[in-house]
Amino acid sequence: MIYYANGSEYTSLSRDDLREALYEVFARLGNRKKVLAIPPDFTRYHSQAGMLTRLTYDYYGDHLTDILPALGTHVPMSHKEVRKMFEETPVSLFREHRWRTDIIPLGDVPAEYVHEVSEGLVSYPWPAQVNKLLVEGGHDLILSIGQVVPHEVIGMANHNKNIFVGTGGQEGINKSHFLGAAYGMERIMGRANTPVRKVLNYASEHFANNMPIVYILTVIGKTPEGKLTVRGLYIGDDFECFELAAALSLKVNFTMLDKPLKKVVVYLDPEEFKSTWLGNKSIYRTRMAIADGGELIVLAPGLKEFGEDKQIDLLIRKYGYMTTPEVLECTKKNDDLKNNLSAAAHLIHGSSEKRFNITYCPGQLSKNEIESVFFDHASLDEMMQRYNPETLNDGFNNLPDGEEIFFISNPALGLWASKERFL
Repeated sequence: MIYYANGSEYTSLSRDDLREALYEVFARLGNRKKVLAIPPDFTRYHSQAGMLTRLTYDYYGDHLTDILPALGTHVPMSHKEVRKMFEETPVSLFREHRWRTDIIPLGDVPAEYVHEVSEGLVSYPWPAQVNKLLVEGGHDLILSIGQVVPHEVIGMANHNKNIFVGTGGQEGINKSHFLGAAYGMERIMGRANTPVRKVLNYASEHFANNMPIVYILTVIGKTPEGKLTVRGLYIGDDFECFELAAALSLKVNFTMLDKPLKKVVVYLDPEEFKSTWLGNKSIYRTRMAIADGGELIVLAPGLKEFGEDKQIDLLIRKYGYMTTPEVLECTKKNDDLKNNLSAAAHLIHGSSEKRFNITYCPGQLSKNEIESVFFDHASLDEMMQRYNPETLNDGFNNLPDGEEIFFISNPALGLWASKERFL
């Protein structure tokens, strides 16, 4: 059921509004003795999940016994990141999700079902896996906290993705990522009902019915002045709260353009984006907006690696961001990719399919490293002087020499497409 639903394109919920909504819902849920919170990690800093987790601690106090950031395959949060995102919430409550070892299998989504929803593109069973804390922790309330926003793997992020991928295991994460990539990003991004979502919904209905999960979902937008604000808050224990949040996110976070863009410049905040694993949001969130023969310039001062996971980093360096047919062929022929399907999916996500040019301007990776994975390279200092993020506005900008660019200050906050490419 839905416990709370409030949002619109013009709503702006303050901290006091969020506190009042949360506490009203918590009171309705009744006394709870042992609560687990599952917020996103620092890569979703702008979700306001950190503040919501802090408010949850303020309400439950010692009854909030565990906080498990939904890392998926991301690196664990540093002490500095925990402090910045979660304010004064006690660090002692935070648990690290070890996606290779701390996993309990719940059951398999049948291969026949995966084959059906993927239109025959994928035919393997999908394992529903979660962190053992969700099963063995003895919690009488599990709060899954996060932001609904367009997503390259599942269409719209969050809800049960936070559970089955964010706290999932290696095989489940790999296979879900590959399912989405094989089906095609253009057919997935911005959609609430996709093959990957259907598979996770099957897992929720068949394997997680007894878990006391309540979803707390935000939709984040920008004010006319460019400041982030909470446009919507949806709380519930079923799929309807996600559908409401996804519908609002499509209005708030999706930019439809009249015609394709010739040049796009994306800035990656160095605190948030240190790898192409995350930084390639600049590619897949804009790919449907960029014209054939166009150019994407990625300003990445914090970029120091390709994959946050060492094995994935090695695979990216080995194969590079090839076209989809090339990645699929390599996956068939090479066991290292076949056994790490999330890496194979990521290679697809980071490709322009040779349709437009991608120029990375990294802070800590060399020209040879960038070009070895089939990106073009440009000097960060030179490009930052020409395309200064502090002087550019989100959207269209005309430079002094007459060049027109489309600037995006944070690709994690939206999805951009031209009318002719949004199928």
